[in-house]
Amino acid sequence: MAKRELDIVVPPCVLLLLSSTLLFSGAAAYSEYSCNGTTGNFTAGSAFATNLGLLVAALPANASSSPSLFATAGVGDAPDTAYGLALCRGDLTDPSACSSCLADAFSRLLRLCLDDRDATFYADLCTARYSGGDFLSNPGDNSPVIDALDVNASTYYGWDATNATSRTLFLSLVGTLLGEMSMYAAYNSSAARLFASAAMYVNPQLPTVYGFVQCTPDLTRAQCWECLQVIQDLNRRWYDGREGGRILGVRCSFRYEAYHFFAGMPEVRIGLKGDAPSSSAPGSHGSNHRKVLIVTLIVSITVFCAILVAGLLIIRAQRQRAVTRKKQQLQAQSRNSSATEEALKLWRIEESSTEFTLYDFADLAAATADFSDDNLLGRGGFGPVYKGKLADGTEIAVKRLAAHSGQGLEEFKNEIQLIAKLQHTNLVRLVGCCVQEEEKLLVYEYMPNRSLNWFIFDRQRGPLLDWEKRRRIVEGIAQGLLYLHKHSRVRIIHRDLKASNILLDKELNPKISDFGMARIFGSNMTEANTNRVVGTYGYMAPEYASEGIFSVKSDVYSFGVLLLEIVSGKRNSGHHHHYGDFVNLLGYAWQLWKDGRVCELIDPALGECGDAAAIVRCVKVALLCVQDSAADRPTMADVTAMLAAGNDAPSSALPDPRRPPHFSLRVKGGAGSSDDDDGGGSGLRTQTHGGTTSSFSTNDLTISSSIREGR
Repeated sequence: MAKRELDIVVPPCVLLLLSSTLLFSGAAAYSEYSCNGTTGNFTAGSAFATNLGLLVAALPANASSSPSLFATAGVGDAPDTAYGLALCRGDLTDPSACSSCLADAFSRLLRLCLDDRDATFYADLCTARYSGGDFLSNPGDNSPVIDALDVNASTYYGWDATNATSRTLFLSLVGTLLGEMSMYAAYNSSAARLFASAAMYVNPQLPTVYGFVQCTPDLTRAQCWECLQVIQDLNRRWYDGREGGRILGVRCSFRYEAYHFFAGMPEVRIGLKGDAPSSSAPGSHGSNHRKVLIVTLIVSITVFCAILVAGLLIIRAQRQRAVTRKKQQLQAQSRNSSATEEALKLWRIEESSTEFTLYDFADLAAATADFSDDNLLGRGGFGPVYKGKLADGTEIAVKRLAAHSGQGLEEFKNEIQLIAKLQHTNLVRLVGCCVQEEEKLLVYEYMPNRSLNWFIFDRQRGPLLDWEKRRRIVEGIAQGLLYLHKHSRVRIIHRDLKASNILLDKELNPKISDFGMARIFGSNMTEANTNRVVGTYGYMAPEYASEGIFSVKSDVYSFGVLLLEIVSGKRNSGHHHHYGDFVNLLGYAWQLWKDGRVCELIDPALGECGDAAAIVRCVKVALLCVQDSAADRPTMADVTAMLAAGNDAPSSALPDPRRPPHFSLRVKGGAGSSDDDDGGGSGLRTQTHGGTTSSFSTNDLTISSSIREGR
């Protein structure tokens, strides 16, 4: 049973005046402990008691000396092994404060829980647990979870537990804070310390709300997210209108208050244009307010009159310049379409983000040496991409959208609307844009290792990506897509996933890029239809290429194609790319799998690979993704689970994939034609389905086509 210790009660107004040193010094003002009673008792002098003594002596030093302020250990042999976990709060900067908190926590547990083999202590600055059971082997075990939402005695002004509207309002307030912090902690914080702090300003009647969430650093980002979602569910059940409270767990926890209780500035700021508004002093007098108001009005009126007089004096001098300026504006308006003005409005919305910048065209021209071919990184369907270096030394990538391109403008607007709001380690970061007359430029973080296709389709560079690197790239792409489909604020369908749109940073971590084709998908939608098909044939799902129907399963199909290309080092389709008598890689891979010859598909650049079983499993996952029917394909959540299983589960445990689309098409002779070919050997086929026409180009350029009859 959980028990609470309240050593010192400090009013919030006093806490606001304390320095960070005072916040982290001495014993914690608040604590909870639980004598869990799950693994029985021990006796003094027993083997378990000896192992436990060694454990609690070592963990405080190990955790405080670690960059993550976290340590786990198991001491002794079964059945007397003592397992332990020690974690300090992520905003701590003083290792000695961490060590002191943990040493005090373990000392109190031994005194309070006596001979219990399983006990947990929660303090303001640290968490400690020891047990005779191996709780460390189960990262999903957050127990014991303690409801401490009633720590603060005061409730919000206007809270009424019997009123559904009141309850919904305040639950939404705290839930929003927790949701935003959970997203940041799981997918944007340092891997060494999975935590996030936040400040949320609601309105003048309610105090600014400060929050803090943290996961143990041994969790994956997805496990951290899932753990915090459980906390979110518990908050909905337990919340009772208090101005502060906590939900405590060993693996993840949540705290919020009406005062700034953590060190430093918040990583997440909600509803704040500048610093959070500070509370007025409790002893302010009404007369002082009236004096300030009178002085403010007098000064404001005086300044206004001075400005008005000055303006009248210079109007005549400005008239001539105004006429000239008006002519220039009219000329500029004739060059800028109303759609470009709409893009400018979009930027003004995004400008409020401190990480999104509007650049001057001259600065970007200077950064790229006037868009020199020497700095050209590549060309996409809507314009070239250049490497650049800003005046402060920051390296960037600049996409210069083609002038007079309506499609290029749509891509420009899409990028600003979507990727500027998306934050994930496996998505490329859009840092700004530039709009000047017909020039429209997007500025991204620079990826020194270019794109995935630069490696896997090149004989010299292919061997640089061994299987372990390729496996990490596959898992990163899968996590990025899962975030877009499930975990981002809005569901996103990418619609143009391919090797050239997977960028690689200096550590070869994958970043999904090019969101110009992406679409926001409603949470209650399963599929949508468009009469303008965009993307890259070869990566397009058949229902999208032929009928314009797209869904999350469209991206799953593209991922399957990409996964086969990563394993094989071969392009799915293209000029002169035939595999056996198949016109594309999908049919060839499926036939090899059917015949039990998957090893023939593996890229020779991988050499003698000791992970053949894992590669064969990846091929089977890819074939499940490229099945002809969208209903047969797995979701990205299923895909990440199948990939995460790795060698722990045989590929025979997966369902057998059905045939991919166009399996029946074969190459006739050496001309590269098939039974459905129009007689030419150009590598271009045309199919017609119910009045819908699409051209299947075999190159790797992003293209678009119109569907004559949309459904």
